[in-house]
Amino acid sequence: MAVARELVRCKFDLVGVQEVRWDKGGTVRAGDYSFFCAKVNENHQLGTEYFVQHRIISAVKGVKFVSDRMSCIVLRGHWCNIIVLNVCAPSEEKCDDSEDSFYEELEQVFYLFPQYHMKILLGEFIAKLGRENIFKLTFGN
Repeated sequence: MAVARELVRCKFDLVGVQEVRWDKGGTVRAGDYSFFCAKVNENHQLGTEYFVQHRIISAVKGVKFVSDRMSCIVLRGHWCNIIVLNVCAPSEEKCDDSEDSFYEELEQVFYLFPQYHMKILLGEFIAKLGRENIFKLTFGN
């Protein structure tokens, strides 16, 4: 409810969130919003969810939770559907295999969408800047 109050204050209609520690899956009413969430994994980590304002809830055609790190919501638009893909990328500390498999899955999912729909990619792409010596002058330590 605290998040929903803040979203009303900021006047957001659709918000993608990551790593919500919520035990239940499904749709939950939260003030002026509906919270779409998947059942979390056993460690209560990861997950990509959405808050949708009730005034645009009729535009939601569907929500699909692809994996622990990826989900999409399809909205009916005026001229074409709008697909919002919400992701939570693995950090650089993870092994290269998990990072590679994540980006391969992202590419596969993205190209499965119909070509004529508008696609919006959002999420948590963890970047660590300043690690390489050539960037130290720009970013510092």
